[in-house]
Amino acid sequence: MDIQPYTSTETLAVGRPWLMSMLGIETNESITLDLTQFDENLHWMEASKYQPDRKLKSGIPLGKVTATGLYAPYAAVTNEVQTLTVTGGPTGGTFTITWSGQTTSALAYNATAAQVQTALEALSNIAPGDVTVTGNAGGPWTLTWGGTQLGEDVAAPTTTESFTGGTSPDITIATTTAGGAATASDGSQIFAGFLFTEVAFSPTSTKCAAPLMVHGQINPAKLPVAFDPTDLPAGSNTHFVYKA
Repeated sequence: MDIQPYTSTETLAVGRPWLMSMLGIETNESITLDLTQFDENLHWMEASKYQPDRKLKSGIPLGKVTATGLYAPYAAVTNEVQTLTVTGGPTGGTFTITWSGQTTSALAYNATAAQVQTALEALSNIAPGDVTVTGNAGGPWTLTWGGTQLGEDVAAPTTTESFTGGTSPDITIATTTAGGAATASDGSQIFAGFLFTEVAFSPTSTKCAAPLMVHGQINPAKLPVAFDPTDLPAGSNTHFVYKA
């Protein structure tokens, strides 16, 4: 009898790209989620006519609401959001942005958000993912900080303008959301663990059972929502190893 070797590979982390090891999943806990606290697109996808159930994404960081004992999205520290607004109606010229001692290359007065983001990411002290720029060509541009600046009180940038045309053209800078401590105080500001699997639920449901992962190895960059393990407040679950 001719016996040939047979090798099979089973991917146990299918649907969980953030999971780096299956070690620890045997300690998952059964919890109840407060579905009213989760947001469409960020946390779950809308049902379709072929699939009536909504589906929560796996890997959502969770916290426990003290008053109800139910679990909700972890109320992480807030991210800094700043706006740059061109005033005075310039018709030409350029400007630069200086942040933490470094200055971008010259940008056109009507630069796109993508061009502003690219210029900022070209600075040696801003890595891709540290800031996301949105807005129309010519502004206003919204700078949302994340990555290594997630949850940080980020210093506001400054600008230098060489505009032409218009009436006293300038750029005004405002902080619309200050980065720093979590604003929640209901218990969800304390990190408890991650939603281990995708969870389907009826659009009419307000609660559902779910598995909470409380121990393991995680790649934060692959989670469905921004999460910085270096900014966890006192009392949070620390039984995770975070790797890239």
